[in-house]
Parts: sequence; structure tokens; C-alpha cells
Amino acid sequence: MRKITLIAFVLFIGLVSSQAQVSVNPGIRGGLNLARLTNIDNNNMKSDYYVGGLVEIKFNKLFTLQPELTYSRQGSKGRYYDGSPEQLGLGNTTYDLNYITAGAVGKFYFHGQGFHVLAGPSFDLKVDDNFGKYGFDPIDVDLAFVGGIGYTLPNGLTFEARFKQGLVDIYGYDDLDYDNNNYYYENVILNQVFQFGISYTFKSK
Repeated sequence: MRKITLIAFVLFIGLVSSQAQVSVNPGIRGGLNLARLTNIDNNNMKSDYYVGGLVEIKFNKLFTLQPELTYSRQGSKGRYYDGSPEQLGLGNTTYDLNYITAGAVGKFYFHGQGFHVLAGPSFDLKVDDNFGKYGFDPIDVDLAFVGGIGYTLPNGLTFEARFKQGLVDIYGYDDLDYDNNNYYYENVILNQVFQFGISYTFKSK
């Protein structure tokens, strides 16, 4: 009984000590988006920006969990065709898809120093787009996966490069559709974004 009590006491002390090491600090982030949509005609990168806030939850020197809320301007440059035989509607255009994104990335620091890798999910809620003038209506949500690398300075300034891959077709289609008793493959249109930016975490004294 004494051994069990001693073990429980040691575990309790360890838990309290680990919790005491956790620090929570707010921050801001922003930078450049290089966005594109897959499987559209003559698609090219569209340059735009993202900006938002974060909360840094630092568990120890090796791992940090970072919830984020961001306004992200995405989309693509491409070519639009209205289907007319004369191809009167054929021309270059810019597709705008703008989201409020809620994400949580885990940061893994090498040897507890500034260089780190990061990964995590993102839930994106569409706030506006310009697809209406083409007669299309993208769905309101996207799910995405984010991965990247970064370096954090002792003063809380961080430089990051990320890649964000959308997982849901912007019109809500599946890879495999059913038509006239035959299955056929439909090329889905997904968000893809390269992000290059900085963030700053306000350290508590």
C-alpha cells in the first residue's frame, strides 16, 4: 500500500511539474500566398496574402501546439471558356477564393533550438469569391493539411515556409461519380497554396 501511495505521489509531482512548464502566449502572423487550383485550364500561380492571429502553447523545448485563425486570399490564375462554338469567352482570368481558416499546427523543434518542422489540419470557411460572374458557385468549406519548416528567434520572431493542400473539391464533387450505370473518374479541383511569411509571439514576462 505504501509503495502504491509513493508511486502515485511521484506521478502526481511529475504531472504538476510538467504542467508548470507549459507556457501560453498570443501572437500575430502574415505573409505571401502563392495559390493555385488543380485541374483548371492553363492554371498558374496567383499571388496574394494571408494575415491572422495565433496562440502558442509551448509544452516543452521540443514541442509546441499552435492554434491559428487566419484570413487567407487564395484562388488561381487560369483560362475561361464559356462553351460557345466561336470561343468568344476564351481568355485569361483570375479566380478569387477567400477563406477564414481555423487551424492547429504542431511544431517539432530540433534539439530544442529555433529550427523546426510543422504539420497540422485546417478548417476553411469561404467568405467570398468571384465565381458568380462565370456561373459557378463553390461550396462554403474546405479541409486542408498544412506542412512546412520554420526558424524561431529568441525574441519570438519566426520565419516560415508552408505548403497547404486542400482535400475537398471546391464544388463538392467526389473523385468517383456515378452516371448511366458506369463509373467514371472526375478530376477534382483542389486548393493548393505555398505560404511564405513571418509571425511574432508576445512573450510573457
